[in-house]
Amino acid sequence: MTRTMNRPSMICSCNKTRRRLSACLEPVSTFPVLPGRAFCAGLLLLTGFAWLSALSTNAAATPGPIKTDFNDTDVFIELPEPALTATALPASPDQLADLVRRRIDRARSTGDPRFLGYAEGALQQWQGELTGRLLVLRATLEQSLHRFDNARNDLHAVISKARDPQQKTQAILLLANLETVQGNYSAAKKHCEQLQRRYPGLIASSCLAQLEARTGRARQAYQTLQRQLATARTDTTSTLWAQGTLGDIAAQLNMPEAARHWQTVLDASPDDIYTRAQLADWYLDQNKPDRALALTASYAEVDTLAVIRAIAMARSGHPAAETLTESLRVRFAEARWRGNLLHQRDMARFQLDIEGDARAALIFAQGNWEEQREPLDTRLLLRAAHAADDAPSLQKVRSWLKEHGQTDARFPEADS
Repeated sequence: MTRTMNRPSMICSCNKTRRRLSACLEPVSTFPVLPGRAFCAGLLLLTGFAWLSALSTNAAATPGPIKTDFNDTDVFIELPEPALTATALPASPDQLADLVRRRIDRARSTGDPRFLGYAEGALQQWQGELTGRLLVLRATLEQSLHRFDNARNDLHAVISKARDPQQKTQAILLLANLETVQGNYSAAKKHCEQLQRRYPGLIASSCLAQLEARTGRARQAYQTLQRQLATARTDTTSTLWAQGTLGDIAAQLNMPEAARHWQTVLDASPDDIYTRAQLADWYLDQNKPDRALALTASYAEVDTLAVIRAIAMARSGHPAAETLTESLRVRFAEARWRGNLLHQRDMARFQLDIEGDARAALIFAQGNWEEQREPLDTRLLLRAAHAADDAPSLQKVRSWLKEHGQTDARFPEADS
């Protein structure tokens, strides 16, 4: 089977040349990537961000039959250059950190999760000192794999031991976002307040605003952050961070301004996949599938955007709808056969909105929600539980929302 990618890559075919065959069989670590403001602040170097998140899980499934009848020239997969090129490990921690960050940035900008695997591979081979910068990078990768406790340990080590104040600040922001995405709002607030003391400005204000919005004060949080943005004299990165947060809160409040805030971020950073997915999903909710299609046109390799695109195609009667749907079926089936389903939220949504299998969707949505509780995760679980008529699951989520005072215009099932 051949899969075409919209980025430069090396071709791996199974011919009888030993070198090329070994390249085909070389294990490649793969991790999901979805840049996300709320999941992971990414690589804040106080001059810029790389926003990374993960929606990963392992899902058991009955393996299907394995096809073994291939021609020598058949192309199975296209591998990025790092998979086929052996490069010497950098000699210094800073050089290694530069390499790891470049690969994380490639994962963010292309949506190709394998670059996270290459980044982790380099860190695993490193025998020298794990500096504060390397620990922050490793924590970013651990978060992408949902190894939250490992990430916490690395970040706490940076805060307690690193000599560089910038690295401490970065670790605090990462911890705040890690706790936010898991719904640990009290812990997240402590980190946001700590960030505010160390690095006051729009980023810290956005951190606090997000928490206020998740705990019953969304409108106040939006208005306060909007005023701060209007009067702040700050850098572009901080401004865009605030714009993205305002978009998230506006969507929670069902305000049309959400699209404007997210579009501002995309105009400045077209490769921000998290924001692109948020805006495309918003257009689906607003019954504007054509706009969702325009936003997802060149992102078929990113599961989240591909699922949104498939839904938009189905709703608009697009002639290529079934082609994309079948491609996603194959993609998810392959992941389940490997026991390595990367995007559990995406699989749940595919089952619910494309396949119409509420029970299967509920299983994936439940597993996803146990690990991360972003509004879209909560929304999906509520929808799946409602469609499957699963009263206990509905009650569990409703109780959690009530505990935190969280309301969201996208959660009609929370009140029914």
